[in-house]
Amino acid sequence: MDLLNQLETILESDPLIDEVGLIHPSQFITLSKECSESSNSSSDGAFRPANTKFWNRDHKLGISTEILLPVCKAAKSAFMDAMKQYKTHGDLSVNKREDKNMVYGHSSSCQSFESEVMKHSRALLLLSCDLGTAWNARKLVVSKKQQLPMFTDELHLSALVLSYSHKSEQAWSHRRWVIKMICEKYSNLQQIIAKESELVEKIAERSKMNYRAWNHRCWLVSYMTREQMLYELKKSRDWAGLHVADNSCFHYRRRLMLGISENKQGDDPSYDVENYQVVKEELDLNEALIKRYIGREALWLHRRFLSLCLIRHLMTTTHGISCHSTSMDNEINIFLDKELRLLDSCSTIQDTEFEDFEGQAMYSTMYFLWLIKQIPEFRKIELQEKLKAGNLKNILHKTCPERSFLWDVLEL
Repeated sequence: MDLLNQLETILESDPLIDEVGLIHPSQFITLSKECSESSNSSSDGAFRPANTKFWNRDHKLGISTEILLPVCKAAKSAFMDAMKQYKTHGDLSVNKREDKNMVYGHSSSCQSFESEVMKHSRALLLLSCDLGTAWNARKLVVSKKQQLPMFTDELHLSALVLSYSHKSEQAWSHRRWVIKMICEKYSNLQQIIAKESELVEKIAERSKMNYRAWNHRCWLVSYMTREQMLYELKKSRDWAGLHVADNSCFHYRRRLMLGISENKQGDDPSYDVENYQVVKEELDLNEALIKRYIGREALWLHRRFLSLCLIRHLMTTTHGISCHSTSMDNEINIFLDKELRLLDSCSTIQDTEFEDFEGQAMYSTMYFLWLIKQIPEFRKIELQEKLKAGNLKNILHKTCPERSFLWDVLEL
């Protein structure tokens, strides 16, 4: 309980803590040396207990792994006791409303236990972040208050949890609940959404292929304006180019593009032109990445989505022109010719010792087989005349011989 009190005192004295880490006891020696070498080590007002169980400096909190279990047990016990008292006094204050003095007394004590619940649940969640009971208790208290500062505190707490447990489903879920509550009470969410997007990108840098983080970012799209979606698409472009193996990022970009295409006002043709440009630019980026990074399946999967978007767009309208127009035919011909050139450049296996070249040939061939199924029937005959079907089968046999029985019966 003394250690729990120390932890809660640190959290109260330094409300700007933005990162929590679990530290092995041996690392405290190194941290102590760094503190002693720093001239400002004792002038920043940070709380430092005499023992080596906690470390707090520059708004960073380190907790010794040696005390995790006993402090977690103490925090859970304190939390459960406070929650029991909070519920008991809450029921009494409801049942005895006739006596105003009694109501005031119960209200005052209820607020005291409410404060205890929030204090102990915070410490408990920093030690055991997947305890749903503690998260739900905080939801109960916050939903009764409906105050923006409390919502902000919940976002801060869940960010602390995510600073060391990047894939905590409970923490991500709690953030979504808080944002929904804010949305119901306050109309302007743009600043919060922007910060959420920055948080996900920061965590994605630390935790590669973090599905939960990117799923949270995809969920945010439904709260974005069209301008924000376009900004996010532009902003995440460089990140996607540096993380071509992370399909979660490309899934986020696909979600943004769908949101952009669905978010338009009336029949204004300028939106169709802008949507068309968005798809074209993404196709150009995708092609550049495919040629730069050999054999990345995520890029080819992303290209399927982009090609399907472009084909559907061209089959419905071409900048506001009827789908039977010559302009549409020209656009489709340009697109298919470009894809044929990409297939030709990617299906050549330049080095048999480098497996990525074989992967590139296989992914490009399978992409083109998929593409043939997406275009209209009258286009397939023309495309098959340009395409040598035997070459495709030979590539598939060479790059993926374990599926030869499938390639032999394949109809092109």
